[in-house]
Amino acid sequence: MSNHISRRDVLKSLSKGVIAGSVLRVIPLEAAEYVHRMVASEKATSPAGAYTPKFFPPQQYKTLVALCQTIIPADADSGGAIEGGSPEFIDLITSENPEHQLTLGGGLMWLDETCTDHYGQPYIRCTAEQQKQILDSIAYRKNALADPSLSPGIEFFAFLRDLTVDAFFTSAPGIKYLDYIGNTYLAEFPGCPPVPEA
Repeated sequence: MSNHISRRDVLKSLSKGVIAGSVLRVIPLEAAEYVHRMVASEKATSPAGAYTPKFFPPQQYKTLVALCQTIIPADADSGGAIEGGSPEFIDLITSENPEHQLTLGGGLMWLDETCTDHYGQPYIRCTAEQQKQILDSIAYRKNALADPSLSPGIEFFAFLRDLTVDAFFTSAPGIKYLDYIGNTYLAEFPGCPPVPEA
């Protein structure tokens, strides 16, 4: 009997983070780090230095990239979800998890169909204002009370936000943004600074 844990085993186990009560919203930290290493390894060995999506077809992957960028855009302090590899991270774990495939694949289809019904084209081809309108409608659970047809979109977007945040804050840019130094050896511990006298 082998103790070898395959890539597939690791990726399938990612959904257990929710049940186990991970500090992260969706997946355990160790698994997230493993996924980031897998993506980096693929990019390093790819002739173009690029990641090839494993689950999402090209149009859906473009939409995923746009949504991740909207959720955590780059700013003056840090790179955003794109620089943190959130789309690659989400695609890789989704490729091995049927529940994620249903939630995210179905959610992206719902988003495109809803945009087509309202604006005559899928999300990625909508104007910035149209994209903002649809995302504003699915960004808040309370909106489902006024319009129950938004429920699938709301559930999808909430899950995507959690995954995007987990992916970003376990990436090198996300960790740098948090100023996390990890478990480092200190030669001395100076203690707390003195409290100023009142």
